[in-house]
Amino acid sequence: MTQLTLTYFDMPGGRGEPIRLALHLGGIAFEDKRFAYADFAQVRATTPLGQVPTLEVDGVQVTQSDALLRYAGKLAGLYPTDPFQALLCDEVLQGAEDANIKLSATFGLQGDALKQAREALAHPETGALPKYLRWLQSLLLAHGGQFFADNRLTIADLKVLVWVNGLRSGRLDHIPLDMVNTAAPELLAYLNRIAATPAIAAWYARFKG
Repeated sequence: MTQLTLTYFDMPGGRGEPIRLALHLGGIAFEDKRFAYADFAQVRATTPLGQVPTLEVDGVQVTQSDALLRYAGKLAGLYPTDPFQALLCDEVLQGAEDANIKLSATFGLQGDALKQAREALAHPETGALPKYLRWLQSLLLAHGGQFFADNRLTIADLKVLVWVNGLRSGRLDHIPLDMVNTAAPELLAYLNRIAATPAIAAWYARFKG
């Protein structure tokens, strides 16, 4: 049996969380190696590019979060085998990651600089975050309104679920809590339905309290 060790922050979000979810949903055994943010400097020194998540596959360390997510999706049966449906899935992955990158660029800013950068990203008419949310909602509806690709749950749904949950978490200063509902209410309703999937709800129930 392949031995898998996923290394990422001890948090219920970020780039490592969709990988955790995919492996969990697929019943794939893995070591969920979590660490506190205070230990990041020590951990990053052991990684190829100074970043996480990383996945060890039989002792071979691999990086790049979306590559890891696709691998986990293939193991778990959550990545389309049809080339066009895989393309639709990848489109969502890349779009959500593009939005992630724009938001990540504000980490490290402080005071007025952080406030101005985040408010610009969240602006309801010109902000990048509402733009990506509206785009994802339009893709969802164009694909039938139930899932992003393949007419079933895939890693695209997991990627968007985790990203949007992060936007709604209250952990991001100057990002309005109602931004998702205002920009893409149908996307939010869909994600609430995905979050209620028994296996997903059970995963998060393990970490409450």
